[in-house]
Amino acid sequence: MTFPPGRFLTAALLLVAVSAATPSAPAAPAGSDTPVPPSLTSAQIVEQMRLHNDARTRALKHWKALRHYKVEYRGFNADVTAAMEVEAEYDPDSGKTFRIVSQTGSKFICDKVIKRAVESEREASLDKGATAITSANYTFRLEGTDTFAGRPSYVLSVEPIAPSKFLYRGKIWVDAADFAVAKIEAQPAKNPSFLISQALIHYTSAKTGDFWFPQFNRSESKVRIGGTAVLTIDYGAYQVSPMTLPR
Repeated sequence: MTFPPGRFLTAALLLVAVSAATPSAPAAPAGSDTPVPPSLTSAQIVEQMRLHNDARTRALKHWKALRHYKVEYRGFNADVTAAMEVEAEYDPDSGKTFRIVSQTGSKFICDKVIKRAVESEREASLDKGATAITSANYTFRLEGTDTFAGRPSYVLSVEPIAPSKFLYRGKIWVDAADFAVAKIEAQPAKNPSFLISQALIHYTSAKTGDFWFPQFNRSESKVRIGGTAVLTIDYGAYQVSPMTLPR
């Protein structure tokens, strides 16, 4: 009998439903092509994240993108795959909306897993305060600086103040110029299921015009009785309203 992996995958996909003036950067040291970020405390970085995010939220009027979701489960007498294309759209009045464009592979996984992942994101977007990377939800520690995608960044460890299915613990890379979260490597703050032994999140974002958007997400969950569930999301190219951030 083939074991249905749906409950493992559904738990794993909850991980997804997981987004002022900048001080001038000093000159780069000799032999370096990338400027060194200004010396800031973790509290100063988090405050700049809040200010910049508020400014982006006020300026952003509309975006649209075609996302590509894929689920692969391997193990326990089951090899299951499914894929779905979803058109995602945002405007300040209606928030995020989603429209399924196509789906292939396991109908069960599409209906019970990917659609639930999309619904989880919609649910999380209705209560942004509960999912925001702020001092209300996390404690922060500055680990140092790094370069990501050719841009200087701060590396912060994050620890949730309270366990939640929409929060995580791990490290974030914060762009030193725009104070946007450019990369996340983390685990869920709350284990989505006792059947999951380990869950890892790898997330990146990228800049379109003046705005930062999710670029790619890979969430991998190890199942205690055997097998691995992997969700990937390619967020696609964004169509953004012609707005610019205030200088």
